[in-house]
Amino acid sequence: MKTLLLFLFVFFSTLCFSQAKVKAPVTYLWPLPAEYTSGNETLTVDPALSLVVGGNGGSSGILKVAFDRYKAIIFNGVGGIGRMKQKKGSYDISKVRVVVQSASEDLNLGVDESYTLFVLRKDGKAIVGEATIEANTVYGALRGLETFSQLCTFNYETKSMQVHKAPWNIRDKPRFSYRGLLLDTSRHYLPIDVIKQVIESMSYAKLNVLHWHVIDKESFPLEVPTFPKLWKGSYSQWERYTVEDAYEVVNFAKSRGINVMAEVDVPGHAESWGTGYPDLWPSSSCTQPLDVSKNFTFDVLSGILTDLRKIFPFELFHLGGDEVNTTCWEDTPHVNKWLEQQNMTAKGAYQYFVLKAQEIAISKNWTPVNWEETFNTFPTKLNPKTVVHNWLGGGVCPKAVDQGFRCIFSNQGVWYLDHLDVPWDVTYNADPLEGIHDSSKQKLVLGGEVCMWGETADPSNVQQTIWPRAAAAAERLWSAKESTTGKSSNLTALPRLHYFRCLLNRRGVQAAPVENFYARSAPTGAGSCYGFCCLNLVIVADA
Repeated sequence: MKTLLLFLFVFFSTLCFSQAKVKAPVTYLWPLPAEYTSGNETLTVDPALSLVVGGNGGSSGILKVAFDRYKAIIFNGVGGIGRMKQKKGSYDISKVRVVVQSASEDLNLGVDESYTLFVLRKDGKAIVGEATIEANTVYGALRGLETFSQLCTFNYETKSMQVHKAPWNIRDKPRFSYRGLLLDTSRHYLPIDVIKQVIESMSYAKLNVLHWHVIDKESFPLEVPTFPKLWKGSYSQWERYTVEDAYEVVNFAKSRGINVMAEVDVPGHAESWGTGYPDLWPSSSCTQPLDVSKNFTFDVLSGILTDLRKIFPFELFHLGGDEVNTTCWEDTPHVNKWLEQQNMTAKGAYQYFVLKAQEIAISKNWTPVNWEETFNTFPTKLNPKTVVHNWLGGGVCPKAVDQGFRCIFSNQGVWYLDHLDVPWDVTYNADPLEGIHDSSKQKLVLGGEVCMWGETADPSNVQQTIWPRAAAAAERLWSAKESTTGKSSNLTALPRLHYFRCLLNRRGVQAAPVENFYARSAPTGAGSCYGFCCLNLVIVADA
């Protein structure tokens, strides 16, 4: 008995943490809600769980499909509803009531994703037999459904679905409006089904922007009807995306509250363009940057953006602008002659190209996003609408917001997922607002993005490279800083991240172990997925 008591003391001493105004055992929700209270009751969930809607947006098709999807996630994760024992009596939760105030399904940057979730016992005093989600938009309701799904756990002894620690009262909203994941489909082609799997898994962590780095110097897999020879730059005829494929990705993402921001990286990273249109190359020996001296180059760029604007409704569009080596412009006779005629240096031509690309994007009602080199090189010349995308290191967003620009944080030292030696806690403790103390300037930081560059990732390993470290950044971008920082934050976050990794595995996501020295590496031996966080929760619950 003494041994058991000592064990339980150590267990709870490890898992207990302090939140703002609340001290409680670890709450196995990811990302952590902004505000919540819980109790000590266990409620049962009806396998025939039904949806009841209300509000102007209650009839949303997105909501109905999402409920069916989450019902399948909740119950099918244990082998189907048929495995569950049917109770003769009533269940505590037989309905999910979702009230959505707005009928609009517009998915814009900064759309209201807040929600409240109440899960109470059927006792005559509370809402009878229901969990209740209230949200201003359908996208807030989606976030509430995700949280509710994480509250539901299967009891293998009773073969019933349960919600522990009820009653729950959760009021939640994101810390940042932009919570992104970059997916690179140029270095290695990813089939549409794999992209969808990534998008689906993003929704579990409440990420809301897929940055689709669809083309680069290695390959041009995307169909562009106005210039149909461009996708001759694909790796093969089987590694391409049709216009219909791109529409499918955008619509699939929208149904999960996720925007898709496409990227056309210019003028560098564009060698593949010239496979179909060699005139885009300055010469056969100088295949990038794109030829700045030809009107045809900008005609092609404008045609691409015109076609893509029909597919991608999100207001942000990424124009790249990074890692531009202008040496071959100077070494190519006709380009060098043009530079002389324009009284322009190669550096000036880089600026000229970026600004002209921005003008084209803005003319199509897009807000341009550029990698930080553009800001580092000619900050006073950038269009004021520019969103600066940090990646090279720290300290860029503070400089950008000081000059009135908005900024996205992706410091490669902490949020590049292809850097396999970056541990989870380094990812977790990075903060987009580091070095920015003025509240008005903090508002200019849209959020952040983890980047899954594809040189060493393909369909065989992309998910275990993304997860679970992307989830560490996702909580930093969603949850209140006060609840997830401090001396004990790692002690409280680590068991929850282990648990979330196991949840991802149960949902079919190939998330790698949390603490291996190299991310995406295999387990080092036999053992339980839950052994790092919560094997003893059953002992505590049954005691």
